[in-house]
Amino acid sequence: MRTSNSIKNSLTSTISSVVTMLCGFIAQAIFIRILGAEYLGLNGLFTNILTILSFFELGIGNAIVFHLYKPIANNDTEKIKSLMLFYKKAYNIISILVFVFGLTFIPFLKYIVGEVAVDVNIYVIYLMFLISTATSYTLSYRRNLIYANQKNYIINIVHILYVIILNVTQIIFLFITKNYYLYLGIKIAYQILENFVCYIIASRMYPILKENEIQKLDKSTTKDIFKKVKALIYHKLGYSIVCGTDNIIISSFFGVAAVGLYTNYNMIISSLNTLFSQIITSTTASVGNLLVEKNNFKERFKVFDRIRFINFWLATFSGICTLVIMEPFIKIWVGEKYVLPTFVLAMIVLNYFQNMMRNTYNTFKDSGGIWYEDRYIPIIESLLNIIFSIVFLKFFDLAGVFMGTIVSSLALWCYSYPKFAYKLLLGRSYKDYLKETLAQLLLFIILAVGTLYISKIFTFNNIWAQLISNALISLIVPNIILFIIFRKTDNFKYLLGIIKRVISKFTKVKTKN
Repeated sequence: MRTSNSIKNSLTSTISSVVTMLCGFIAQAIFIRILGAEYLGLNGLFTNILTILSFFELGIGNAIVFHLYKPIANNDTEKIKSLMLFYKKAYNIISILVFVFGLTFIPFLKYIVGEVAVDVNIYVIYLMFLISTATSYTLSYRRNLIYANQKNYIINIVHILYVIILNVTQIIFLFITKNYYLYLGIKIAYQILENFVCYIIASRMYPILKENEIQKLDKSTTKDIFKKVKALIYHKLGYSIVCGTDNIIISSFFGVAAVGLYTNYNMIISSLNTLFSQIITSTTASVGNLLVEKNNFKERFKVFDRIRFINFWLATFSGICTLVIMEPFIKIWVGEKYVLPTFVLAMIVLNYFQNMMRNTYNTFKDSGGIWYEDRYIPIIESLLNIIFSIVFLKFFDLAGVFMGTIVSSLALWCYSYPKFAYKLLLGRSYKDYLKETLAQLLLFIILAVGTLYISKIFTFNNIWAQLISNALISLIVPNIILFIIFRKTDNFKYLLGIIKRVISKFTKVKTKN
C-alpha cells in the first residue's frame, strides 16, 4: 500500500509540476512582453519578502501531520477529530498574524524596492501580495488530512486544474486590459477557490470532520505538539530567511531590474525543484508510516538508500540539463538581454543540486519528527547565508549571493543530517555518511563539467539548433554514464522496477479508455 500510494502521489505530483512549469513559462513570457522586466522584478521581490512571513506558520502543519500518522494507522477517529480542530484554530490565528505583521513592512518598502521605473503603486501591489499570502491559510488545513492519509494525488489533481484555469484567465485579462492589479486580483480569487474545493473534498472523504462532538486534545499530545512547534519555529525562521533574502539582497545591491533577470532563472530552477522534489517528498507520509511500524535499522536504511539514489539521479540529471540548456533556452524564451553570465548560472545550479539532495534527508527527519534536536541549526544557516552572501558579492558580484547560500548549507550537511537523519534514524556511521555524500557530490561535478565541455564543442549559429544540440547532449551523456556506473546495483534495479510499474499502470488505464 505504501509503495502504491507513493507511486500515485509521485506520478500526479510530476504531472502537476510539469503543468505548472509549462503554464508558468508561457504566462511569464507573455507577462514580460506586455508589462516588462520591472514588473517581473517586483513580483520576485515581494514574493521573497512574503516568504519571510511564512515563518508565522511555525511548522504547526508538520507537527500535526506527524501526530496524524498513528491515529490514521489505528483508525482512531476521535484523535483525528481533535487534532483537526486544533489545526483549524491554529491556522485561523496564523492567517491573522501574517496579515498584521505583514503590514509592518510597509514603511520600509521604498528602501527595499529602490527606484521603480514603472507607473505603479508599490504599496497597493504589496497589500495584494499580502492578502494573497494571508488568505492561503484559510480553509487549507483540511487538505493535510488527505496528505497524512497518503492520498495527496487527490490534492494534486485539484491543483492541476487550478493552475491551468488561473493562467488562462490571467493571460486573457492581461491581453485585454494590461492591468497588473487585475492580474494579481485574479490570483487571489482563484487561490481562495482552490482551498475551498480541497476543503469540500476533505469533508466528503472524512464525514467525521462534520461531527460537532469533538473531544479536547489530550494534554500529552498538546504538549508534544507545542514542543515540536517551539523547535520548528527555529526551522521556519531559518528557512524563511534563507529563501526570502536572496532577492532582497540582490535588489538592495544591484537594483530591482537585476531581480527581474534572476526571476526568470529562479522560475525555471523553482519549477524543476518542485517537479523533482515532489517525487521524493510525496513519500513522506509513507516514510512516516514506515518509521512507526519498523524499528529495524536495516529495513529503514534500505528504503532510505533507494529514495536517496532516485533523488541523486534526478538531481544530477536535472542540474546538468539546467546548466547546459539554460542559456539558449533563455535567449529563445525571453530574449538575449535576460541571459546571466555562465559563472552565475554554475553557482545557481550547484545551489540547486545541494537543495535537491536535501529532500531525502528532510523527508526522513520530518517523518521522524526530528525538529527539536537541531532547532538552532536553521538560525545559524540563515545568519551564515546573509553574512557570506554580502561578503562574497563584494568579490564575485551576483554569483556571490548564491555562493553564500551554498556555504551556509554546510550547517545542515556537516551536522544535522549525519547526526540526526543518518545516525539516529538509520543507525549508520559518520564515516559512511561522509564517504557516500562526497562521492555523490564529486560525481555530479565531474558529470556537469564534462557535459558542459562536450556541449561547447558542438556550436551552431542558429539558436534553435544550439538548444536541440545541448538538450540531446544533456539528455544522453549523464544518463548513459550513470547507467554504466549503477546498472548492476540493487538500487538501480529497484528504480527500473518502479518505472516498469508506472508504465504498466499507465498502459492499463489507456487500454481501458
